[in-house]
Amino acid sequence: MDSVKNPFSPGAGSPPPELVGRDKLTEQADILLARIKHRRSEQSMILTGLRGVGKTVLLNEIERMAIRKGYRTISIEAYEGKPLGPLIAPHLRQLLFDLDRVAGTSDKVKRGLRVLRSFIGTVRLSVLNTPIELDIDPERGTADSGNLEVDLPALFVAVAEAAEDRGCAVALFIDEIQYLNRQELGALIMALHRIQQRQLPLAMVSAGLPVLPGLAGESKSYAERLLSFPIVGALSEADSARAIEEPVRAAGVSFDPAALKEVFRLTKGYPYFLQEWGYQIWKIATTSPITRKVVDAATKVAITRLDENFFRVRFDRLTPSEKNFLRAMAEIGPGPSRTGDIADKLKTGINKIGVVRANLIRKGMIYSPAHGDLAFTVPLFDEFMKRNASRNDL
Repeated sequence: MDSVKNPFSPGAGSPPPELVGRDKLTEQADILLARIKHRRSEQSMILTGLRGVGKTVLLNEIERMAIRKGYRTISIEAYEGKPLGPLIAPHLRQLLFDLDRVAGTSDKVKRGLRVLRSFIGTVRLSVLNTPIELDIDPERGTADSGNLEVDLPALFVAVAEAAEDRGCAVALFIDEIQYLNRQELGALIMALHRIQQRQLPLAMVSAGLPVLPGLAGESKSYAERLLSFPIVGALSEADSARAIEEPVRAAGVSFDPAALKEVFRLTKGYPYFLQEWGYQIWKIATTSPITRKVVDAATKVAITRLDENFFRVRFDRLTPSEKNFLRAMAEIGPGPSRTGDIADKLKTGINKIGVVRANLIRKGMIYSPAHGDLAFTVPLFDEFMKRNASRNDL
């Protein structure tokens, strides 16, 4: 097949040729955006799921939906070591500047800029080592306490009021939101609570790992009433077949049923893996229909690429004790592992592995689906560990 015309696109957040199996989630987002735009309260969304299920793809699709509805959007990605204040302030500055350029003077927009100036002064913001400048006097006494749980709600209200005054709505998109610390997540929830109480036109759609419902609940007890946590999971066998078949159909190519069944068995329906297998299958196939034999040949290449990239880059971030912890989980077998069983594998006590467990959760490698259980956040990671168990560097 022509490599240039390969319809599949494995990558971080790369849009697939067909977004299948996500209709309920996009419908929920559509209702959220429509209600907020009409000043009606609605729960903001935090999409949760394992790595490789397409959360970022879905987040980007919902942002496109918001833009089509006339929203002003802010899109950021949280990551370790970057505080929320410095992360979000440049985007709010640009948003307020855009609102200020709309014809006619707006006192609300001017106030929003003053409040942002106050906020900037408290968190000592910089981007690329260049201070964020706002040539305007601060709004004394607003968003300048240095307490994020006080300042962020005041800032969000000022921004939402500025947008309302200009007749538009704002949608905030945050990817990898689990990297916010407890205070930052709490401040964000408090800000959304204030916005909902005043029925201002600001919505949030975020995405992150399955630990988020627990983190949000620990941060603020009312989080479950303010936010919804829809799960983004693996695709069904039927949807997996659609994700593979429909992109190639336009080129007059089809799959044997046995080939589709094997792709689903290997990928377990995880969208990233479906894209990787589809990409390699297209490169190897020479005729249609694509057979099981082609899938078998593509599998060797796909697994090698995953081991050297998708899995390996995550594994290399770990300390030796963290790697040993994950080896123990892989040896126990697929599915969640009991904490006691992991300790037994490591020949130590449960109380001795608490720090390593916490570090792995913080790094986004594992999560607790139930009390006393731990599971990988990266699908098929246990298989990667077993395939490479004999390698010295693992």
